[in-house]
Amino acid sequence: MTEKSNRLGEYLQARRGLVTPEQAGLPDVGRRRVPGLRREEVAMLAGISAEYYLRLERGRDRNPSPQVLEAIARVLRLDDEHMTYLRTLVAGKPRKTRRRARVETVPNSTRALLSTLPCPSFVEGRYFDILAANAMASALSPRLSVGGNQLLDVFLDPAEQALLLDWEGTLECYVSSLRQAVGPDTDDQRFIELVGRLSVASPRFRDLWNRHDVSTQRGAPVLFDHPQVGEITLHRERLAISGAEGLTLTMYHAEPGSEDADKLALLASSTLQPVDGHGPDRRAPIHPPTGELRN
Repeated sequence: MTEKSNRLGEYLQARRGLVTPEQAGLPDVGRRRVPGLRREEVAMLAGISAEYYLRLERGRDRNPSPQVLEAIARVLRLDDEHMTYLRTLVAGKPRKTRRRARVETVPNSTRALLSTLPCPSFVEGRYFDILAANAMASALSPRLSVGGNQLLDVFLDPAEQALLLDWEGTLECYVSSLRQAVGPDTDDQRFIELVGRLSVASPRFRDLWNRHDVSTQRGAPVLFDHPQVGEITLHRERLAISGAEGLTLTMYHAEPGSEDADKLALLASSTLQPVDGHGPDRRAPIHPPTGELRN
């Protein structure tokens, strides 16, 4: 954390703007210049002085006690993940500046595993870069290939947006997961480039980023509208790769014996592409087939 940065204050300000007076048990009296709770209201409900809370938001005090943090978290309605994130923002031991870009390397054994998996599977890095993928991943989405970035695609690529039926929910998931992934390591060059590009290109990203939501991306059903097989629901599983910090093996699988499983098998038969694990840094555009296989 640099002397000029005030990540704790920015977080507190963003989160209090998301809590309504009604949620806090306060009467909503008078016109408010900004949404959410006022500073003095947070202080009163947390049982601390308004002057002290103001010092926290303005970065004049960066080391509140655990009791104060817990009181503020209760007022701001923070869940366990947000509380854990809040603790990372409190001043502690100075962190060494990262001088080299993080190198993300997929283990050879994981590359070999990809070719044996009978479902769309790929390895993603800390910031959702696609580092390796099997043929079925590309059959599900041509953008799931080496050099791609899922975060950029869901915000900036119309084809990816059309593929995801719950597009808005996906945006929220990726942004909150990005905050969780970076933690206090905001001087990481890849993170700076990614957030900078999205902040310039996407007003929706800016809105979501300013909320300071935090969550871990978990396994969940995902509904696709695929140009070849139509609507298909696949279960997403994310597994940490042992010995490769920050790398995750992501797989999409269908319920056995279901119509979705039949559609997934149809996608599998439509491609014989080899495993893509040594491709260029940026993929060439791949256009999905125009013909539909719907009944």
